[in-house]
This record gives sequence, C-alpha cells and structure tokens, in this order.
Amino acid sequence: MAEITAALVKELREKTGAGMMDCKRALGEVAGDIEQAIDWLRKKGLAAAAKKAGRVAAEGLVGVATVGNVGVVVEVNAETDFVARNEKFQELVTGVTQLAVEHGDDVAKVKEVHVPAFNATVEAHLTHLVATIGENMNLRRIARLEVPQGVVVGYVHNQLIPGLGKIGVLVALESAADAATLNQLGRQLAMHVAAASPLFLDVASVDASALERERDVLKEQARASGKPEAIIEKMVEGRVRKYYEEVVLLEQVYVVDGETKISKVVENAGKAAGAPIKLAGFARFVLGDGIEKETQDFAAEVAATLKS
Repeated sequence: MAEITAALVKELREKTGAGMMDCKRALGEVAGDIEQAIDWLRKKGLAAAAKKAGRVAAEGLVGVATVGNVGVVVEVNAETDFVARNEKFQELVTGVTQLAVEHGDDVAKVKEVHVPAFNATVEAHLTHLVATIGENMNLRRIARLEVPQGVVVGYVHNQLIPGLGKIGVLVALESAADAATLNQLGRQLAMHVAAASPLFLDVASVDASALERERDVLKEQARASGKPEAIIEKMVEGRVRKYYEEVVLLEQVYVVDGETKISKVVENAGKAAGAPIKLAGFARFVLGDGIEKETQDFAAEVAATLKS
C-alpha cells in the first residue's frame, strides 16, 4: 500500500477543500491515488468540486494572430512577470505567433524556423534571450484553426500590448456570410469563451472517459438520497445535461444575455446574415494552465539561511 504522506494529504486538501482527516481517509481508501481520492470525496459529498491538478499560473505571454480564415494562439513562458514586460521578450512572442500562422502548430518545427529579424532560428533566439535576460524561457504550445470559407477571430483578454496578454482565444466561423458580420459575431463569441471557459465544442466531442467518470460520481451522489434506481437514473440524466451546459460551448448560455444557448446565437446570426454559420472550432489558452509552479515560503527560506 502506498504511503500516505502529509504532503499528499495537503495536496488533496488544496484540490478539494475537504477536511484533513477526510483527505487522509480518502487516500487510504484508494491506495494514495489523488484522482480516485477526489472522486471518493465527491461521492461522499465531502468535496464541493474537484479542482484540476496543476492549474497554477506560470509567467510569460500568450500571443494571438489571425489572417482571414487562419488563426493561431501561442504560449511562451518565462519565470517572472517582469520578463513578460521586456520588449525583447514581447518581440519574440509576437514573432513566433506570426510564424505559426504560416508554419502550423508543431512546436518542434516552429522552433527550427529561421527568422531574418532574429538572424537565427526561433530555438537559437530563445537560447540567446535566456543568456541575455537570465531567465529560463520556453515555447510551450501552439493551437491553429483554419476554415475553408469564413473567418477565424482572435481575442486577447486584458492585453498588455496588441495581440499579447494572459488569456488568448480563437473562434472559427465557417460561412459564406459577410466577413464584417462574421468578425463581429466571432469577437462576441471569443469574449464569451474567455469568460465561460468551455472545454468542448459540442456534445459529441466530450471526452468519453471524463463523461463516464462524471456519471459515476453523480450516481453515487444520487444514491445517497435513498431514492429508487429509476428515479436516480432520471436525476443523473438531468445532472449530465447540466454538466454539458457547463463544459460544452454550444450548450452554454450566452454570457451577454444570460438566457440564449450559444447554438441558438449562432443559428440566429446565420438567419440575420442570410447564410448559415457554423461554429467550427475554438481554442482558449490561459497563461500557465497546467503548469505546476513551486511556491516558496520566503520567511522559511530566510530562517533556513540564517541557520546555515
């Protein structure tokens, strides 16, 4: 059986908000598996919600660039927010973002591209900046969307300079409608995506394992009510629909009016434009999403230094 350490209990407590003894018991029940322990706590009603592991912000910038029917969003990380405000670093992120429009979303391939403005490859210029500025940097990820006809619209929330910030969104609209109309709709939808944080485009694209896991948790929660199985099934289906409304973009309620589903917003826009509009895809990058960043206790660090 895996050792249930204090650090493991602390991590589970931070992810779920459950009590220390409940966290320790949950880990003991599932041999120390964090994800299973989260589910165990949720089934017992001891955790309000499971937080995704590693969603601690790292520093750097997210860049967004669009050209007609193509758009990209790029994340380049650094160690401190100070570097994100460095002009050379901003030039790097802007340059890489523009490169990705032409060269695609393969990070390794983009790193190999020679950039005349840098007089070096992206990878070599990154290395140069690391040596010059004195902080580690990394071209972490790229997403690229393209439609055969229509537009890809970008949006940067609270941008530091044009095209650069900490949250970047792309929305792809496939349609023969007027480009100005599509761009206006696309920007509104991109702002919704930034605010509502959808995980999937439509119900069909929902991850099967994630859905099954959610169903399992919902069934256990419903059984705790003591109701018959037939009623439980109906309760679960109702809660699954609610789950879809939370994580599926086309099922979400539009944040602008608070009542219309996104699917209906797009349908209505198509009717008004005189041509069908298809929401073909989206991408949302939040700076540092999924990166575990070590937190330092400054007081403890000073105390340790004084003792040495």
